[in-house]
Amino acid sequence: MIKIANAPCSWGVLEFDLQGHAAVFEQVLDEMKETGYEGTELGDWGFMPTDPALLSKELRKRELELLGAFVPVFLKDNSKHKDGVEAAVRTARLMADAGYKDAFIVLADENGSVKERTLHAGRIIPNLQLSKAEWNVFAEGANLVAKEVMEKTGLRTVFHHHCAGYVETPDEIAMLMSLTDPDLLGLVLDMGHYKFGGGDPLKALQQYKNRIWHVHFKDCSPDIAEKSRKMNFDYFQSVREGVFCELGKGSVNFPAIVKELHDQKYNGWIVVEQDVLPGMGNPKACAMRNRQYIKTLEL
Repeated sequence: MIKIANAPCSWGVLEFDLQGHAAVFEQVLDEMKETGYEGTELGDWGFMPTDPALLSKELRKRELELLGAFVPVFLKDNSKHKDGVEAAVRTARLMADAGYKDAFIVLADENGSVKERTLHAGRIIPNLQLSKAEWNVFAEGANLVAKEVMEKTGLRTVFHHHCAGYVETPDEIAMLMSLTDPDLLGLVLDMGHYKFGGGDPLKALQQYKNRIWHVHFKDCSPDIAEKSRKMNFDYFQSVREGVFCELGKGSVNFPAIVKELHDQKYNGWIVVEQDVLPGMGNPKACAMRNRQYIKTLEL
């Protein structure tokens, strides 16, 4: 049975070093529960309690499950792999010790850290892509993180393609999938990032059905995406302008995606993510409308 969760990024809790203040974890968890969600991801390290017993207590008293944790690693640089492994294992151990042994490490590039990729998010040009040697290093790092997490904690790892990183476009995702171990590393398909990155999420769902272990529901405004390309917005300006709009108001074909998920007999979680910057908008109201929209899809 598919269950519906949300994530702290929908409240402006992001991994980037940004100005502004996002809500504290108690408010985020309370509002998730109040708006009808059954689970959450962890958010950036330190946003929620890092003591397993306290983390479990806070989640269970709201009857929320913990599904995963986002861990960014600059995989292009092999000197960063050791620290990346340590961060991923530390995070995985926290979730496992708190009792969430089916949660995922959601591994990603250190998105937003390379100026050129950040400036061209949603409109990548060839000379900003990884070389063959860099791809090998990147994939080796991803495999290493997934292997260490599995061996030391028993948790699985999925890779999150993401705008403003080196794995954003359909071709880049295909390259990473071809270079990594399908038994070790799955894919979290994020509908909004895939769309903004130039792809059709429904086709991706069909193409990678054996690698997709986790799903993020995010929509993408075609008008803002086009405005971003015409006015050369960087990634953060695109988010500020609302490129990741409320579900059902963008160009992602969610009815077809839900049908495909049912056809594939997907029984994992769907995590709603409507990325906003800290202090932006009314996250609780958006979360409520997003949950109401998903109910129209009979989920």
